[in-house]
Amino acid sequence: MSRLHAENLHIGYGDRLIVQGLNVSIPDQQMTAIIGPNGCGKSTLLKAMTRIISPRSGSVLLDGMDIARENTKTVAKNLAILPQTPEGASGLTVAELVSFGRFPYQKGWGRLTEQDRKMIDWALEMTGTEGFKDRPVDTLSGGQRQRVWIALALAQETDIIFLDEPTTYLDLAHQLEVLELLQKLNREQGRTIIMVLHDLNQAARFADYMIAMKRGRVVKAGTSEEVISPDVLREIFHIDAIIDRDPRTDKPICLTYHLIKGEVEHHEEMADSHPGTVATVR
Repeated sequence: MSRLHAENLHIGYGDRLIVQGLNVSIPDQQMTAIIGPNGCGKSTLLKAMTRIISPRSGSVLLDGMDIARENTKTVAKNLAILPQTPEGASGLTVAELVSFGRFPYQKGWGRLTEQDRKMIDWALEMTGTEGFKDRPVDTLSGGQRQRVWIALALAQETDIIFLDEPTTYLDLAHQLEVLELLQKLNREQGRTIIMVLHDLNQAARFADYMIAMKRGRVVKAGTSEEVISPDVLREIFHIDAIIDRDPRTDKPICLTYHLIKGEVEHHEEMADSHPGTVATVR
């Protein structure tokens, strides 16, 4: 079952088409990971599905309604997004930043209500950031800041949360901290989580559903067992990968890989010979 669908999306910047004819459904109350090489359209897809950018054609449907035709606050009550490099927190305390998540519910002068304050405190508690609610965001560590941004998304009180590379620039411990928090929100709160990840093993470990993209198209979508396979990774990344099972999670794990040089060179030649287009997936 899926509340959120993208149908025949064409998305581009200027005269460059990034995503072409893409169809995808996001499973409800599951964790979905989107993987693929740089520039394949992962972040572009997230922006289109959260109405940050408008597709050239096609539609994003939430509960059967085209989000392009919905009121901004209505969309913001259903979808939250944590961008790749969140900005705008300079000079703000943690509580002040998280309070921005209540914007869709504010009226008149935008003063915080008792319900707003309860949701802010709950979001801080859920993310373990209540201990430094009065501290400036600028003084926090990378992992702490990322949890604060997730608290902002939680305060927005949406069932669906998008995250674009939420573990970027974090060390291994903080990466796990963030991913385990997202898993907790999914398991205990029933939140639908959609995240772009570069680490294939983290994606396989935490995701219930995976979407593998290449040059603006979906190559494979399904369980981690279906997506993290030698054939799919060869198609997407041009690598020869050895896949085994993680002894702790029983999920697929990429043990080692090497580049298939001839395929990489052929892929680059095709891209250079057709600037501004999207190559067809084999």
